[in-house]
Amino acid sequence: MLTNAHLKYESQKLGMNYFRVAIVLFGAQLLLGLVAAIQFIWPGFLFEVLDFNVARMIHINALVVWMVFAMLGAVYYMLPDETGEEVVGAGIGKLAFWVLTAAVTVVVLVYIFIQVGPGKESTIWLINEGREYIEAPRWADIGIVVVVLIFYWNVFATYMKGRRTGIMTVLVADLLALAGLYLAGMFFTDNISMDQYWWWWVIHLWVEATWEVFVGALAAYGLIKILGAKREIVEMWLWIEVLMLFGSGILGLGHHYFWIGTPEYWWEIGALFSALEPVPLVAMFVHVLYDWGKEQGHKEAKALEGEEVHAVNNTPAMGWIALNAFGNFLGAGIWGFFHTLPQVNIYTHGTQFTAAHGHLAFFGAYATILIGMMYLGVQGASGVKKMTMTFKSKMAITLITFGVLGMTVALTIAGYEQVLVERADLGGGWDAYFIAQNLTWMTQAMGWRLAMGVVTFVGFVYLLWDLLTIGKVEADQ
Repeated sequence: MLTNAHLKYESQKLGMNYFRVAIVLFGAQLLLGLVAAIQFIWPGFLFEVLDFNVARMIHINALVVWMVFAMLGAVYYMLPDETGEEVVGAGIGKLAFWVLTAAVTVVVLVYIFIQVGPGKESTIWLINEGREYIEAPRWADIGIVVVVLIFYWNVFATYMKGRRTGIMTVLVADLLALAGLYLAGMFFTDNISMDQYWWWWVIHLWVEATWEVFVGALAAYGLIKILGAKREIVEMWLWIEVLMLFGSGILGLGHHYFWIGTPEYWWEIGALFSALEPVPLVAMFVHVLYDWGKEQGHKEAKALEGEEVHAVNNTPAMGWIALNAFGNFLGAGIWGFFHTLPQVNIYTHGTQFTAAHGHLAFFGAYATILIGMMYLGVQGASGVKKMTMTFKSKMAITLITFGVLGMTVALTIAGYEQVLVERADLGGGWDAYFIAQNLTWMTQAMGWRLAMGVVTFVGFVYLLWDLLTIGKVEADQ
């Protein structure tokens, strides 16, 4: 991951730069998550140095930003492979990368050293807009939009110049929606319900619709690169994904409308459709794997006939992509559906159930596929035809997965305790909240969440170590 020696396209070199920043931000996200987890158990930890609300804010925003960096890197990396062309505006693309990296650095430093400001217009512009997940100050918001527009122009112009595959057609349409939906969170309304309405458009349609389609495009590309999957198969499922996600993403948003006084029919519509989103991705993976298995079963006969048989040429990337298919289904689908039915959500809203769903969904749906793309990037940059799992690869995928699943289970137990005691038994007031926070199930669950967070961070260390060394090891063999 340290060298671009074997990459002939400037687009792919730019993609690797995005990957490098993404992995640093990933580490920062996990580190700040550990700080916040410690503060949940010992509230005085780093008090008035790095308070819980700031640690949590950086933890969440680093999550979103490292994934955006990795997404931009993944598109720049796959662009020449899919279009057959060098990126049209390599120079302005590099400038946008450095502008975005510098802006993110400044924003994080402001969060750490200034932290919060008075309730004035200047605070919104220079410190923090106060909207969870999209808390960047207004100047950074505008900068993100400019960078994404430059990125979109590069992708669109290169697409128009080169081959127009189904994967790239979906990506070009999806990236326009990704850029546009971010704008919904950039204006302010005095009505808190209306403000939250538009905020949820960013969080749920930006993440659950455009990001999910994006993941489908990356999975399709990865399966073609790694397994030699038939393009018509993966693109068929990708179009089904588009139809389901742009429909189910919009309708699935309805499971939040319960809280802003909309008609009751949105309850069931929202709960049902929000659970359907991961289905096409799982189907794509299973279909491709089934076809590949059949191909391997006839390997000897096909070899005798002189036909090409594809083997897995990057097992670390394949492992992460396989994890994505089922992690997405578990985290976004099952854990999401756990608490989206309004009859259940009236008790679970704002509890640790939400945190459990968030941890597993972001990991299963997005982190896994993006890490897989990083391994593909390392393979290309090191110039090796086949990359196999090392001990560090296995430790990384095992420990990170076990750690995130452990955190999810711990947070689910904590949420269950809150629902039973804080909501159902004690009525959901402030007294009920503080009583529930000190009960055994909650304190033990938070302890296990911290322990599993440490396991996840150790897995990240193995991942970073592997990404930095695996290409050199393979090239030397």
